[in-house]
Amino acid sequence: MFSPTDPRSNFLLAALIDAGCDSATHPQNVEWRAGQSLYESGETQSHLYFPSNTVVSLQYILNSGASSEFALVGNHGVAGVSLVLGSTSMPSRAEVQSAGWGFRIPAQAIQDDVERPGPIRHLLLNYMQILITQTAQSAVCNRHHVVEQQLCRFLLQRLDNLPTDELMITQEQIARLLGVRRESVTQAAAKLHEAGYVRYCRGRITVLNHQALEQHSCECYAVVKQEFDRFLPQPCVAQQQSMPVVQPRTRGCPPARDFPSRVSAV
Repeated sequence: MFSPTDPRSNFLLAALIDAGCDSATHPQNVEWRAGQSLYESGETQSHLYFPSNTVVSLQYILNSGASSEFALVGNHGVAGVSLVLGSTSMPSRAEVQSAGWGFRIPAQAIQDDVERPGPIRHLLLNYMQILITQTAQSAVCNRHHVVEQQLCRFLLQRLDNLPTDELMITQEQIARLLGVRRESVTQAAAKLHEAGYVRYCRGRITVLNHQALEQHSCECYAVVKQEFDRFLPQPCVAQQQSMPVVQPRTRGCPPARDFPSRVSAV
C-alpha cells in the first residue's frame, strides 16, 4: 500500500524511480501545513517538492500584494522544476493548499541526471510542457470564461490530485486564487448548489456529481488533463487502488437541496 510517506504516492516521483533516478529513491519526507509557503517570489530555491496527499498552488504576486494562481501541482507533479534548467529562483510563490505530506529532493542531486539525455530528463521536460499548458489555459480561461466555469475547473483540478471528494477552502480563498470578486464566487457556488453538483458548508466543499461538474466546466480542464495523460505515465490500477481514500466529512451540513439559493459569505 502506498501511504503518503511512500515516495511512490507521487506518480511523477514513482516514474523517476522506475527510470533509474537515484536521488528519487530516498527523498526527504516532509509534513506541510495549510497555507505554508514552499518558496517565495525571487527567493533562492534549493529543492524540488513532490506533493503526496495535498496540492500546491503556484501563484504570481503583484507589487500591490494581490495574487492569482496560474498552475496547480499535486501527486502527479513537482514544484520547483525550473531548477533543473539551471535557474535558482522563480518570480512566483508556491503555497500548500491543505495540510498533508510531500517529499523534497535537493536540486543539485538530480541535476546530473537531467543533463544527460535519457528517460529522467525526458520525464521532467514532459512535465514542464504540462506546466506551460496549465499556465496558458489559466490565462485564456480567466479572460474568456465565466466564473462558474472557472470554479468547476478549479474544483476538478484539485480533486484529480486528492484522495477525497472534499475540499477545505473558503469563498474568499477561491476568489483570491482565481483573481475575481468574492461575490462572483458566491453566485457561482450557489448555482452549483442548486444544480446538486456540490455541497458547500462553512468553508468546506463536497463534490456530489463529478461527471456533471466536468460537463459544466469549460474546455480548459479537459485540455490540461489530456496533456497529463499524453506526457506522463499513468499509474497502474493496483497503485491507484492502494492510495488511501478519505471519505468526506459531511456531519453538520444539510442536504444540498436545503441550501438557500444564495450561499452565505464565509
